Amino acid sequence: MSTMDPTAQGVPADAMKRLQELQPGRAGSIFTSDLSVNEFLLVREAGFKPIGLVLGSSIYHVGIQLGRWGKNQELETLSQAMYHARELAMARMEAEAAALGADGIVGVRLSVEAREFGNDIAEFIAIGTAVKADQPAPGGASWRNNKNLPFTSDLSGQDFWTLIRAGYAPLGMVMGTCVYHIAHQRMGAVFSNIGKNVEIEQFTQALYDARELAMSRMQAEAEALHAEGVVGVQLNAHNHRWGGHTTEFFSIGTAVRPLRSDHEIERPTMVLSLDG
Repeated sequence: MSTMDPTAQGVPADAMKRLQELQPGRAGSIFTSDLSVNEFLLVREAGFKPIGLVLGSSIYHVGIQLGRWGKNQELETLSQAMYHARELAMARMEAEAAALGADGIVGVRLSVEAREFGNDIAEFIAIGTAVKADQPAPGGASWRNNKNLPFTSDLSGQDFWTLIRAGYAPLGMVMGTCVYHIAHQRMGAVFSNIGKNVEIEQFTQALYDARELAMSRMQAEAEALHAEGVVGVQLNAHNHRWGGHTTEFFSIGTAVRPLRSDHEIERPTMVLSLDG
């Protein structure tokens, strides 16, 4: 079991009590899971046993961002807030899984929900099913990542099964975020474009830059895990409560590695049918 102290990650006492009741091998313990029946069966087929539902939460106040509103720019204070809040939720979920002695967490969902405590307050939630492998990884290696943490994956149970069968293992969910302010058009440009089909280059460049920042940060996280690549990438835009000209671009995916250094994906055999 990991030496990580879950209480250091802000895991409450009630959660620790629940985790103790889920400990594998404990008399009368039963697992909990948000996997569908099909996902549960495929995760078991892949050689992993669900242990219990694990979660992490962070209610976060997003600070004030000052800047020049007449130019395209990243709002770094907001970017850091959105990133740190998600990291807190993920770390607490990982701490719960580590307390169970899990090898990984599958089917992770990471969400943001506005709360009525204030306009600048939101809850960041990470939830998934902790699993333990029936056997070590090929070569006797651990299924955990290079940070000795349980792997995390937002792949469905079906995609997780396919990944393992293809000879790859998840390392962890990687993400990148960028909160970006898009400057308003100058009045002269607005009038000059009336009645025309024309690209608004200022807006195009702003959105392009913001997405690139989010993607590059996700890639940097994958490199830190020594991943071969990232699968299941999603790139989303969220306005939250900032207004129409301020948007968060958020990219997320699952970093993966081959189970063997000499691994090659088997190519399907093509069968040709000739009539006559």
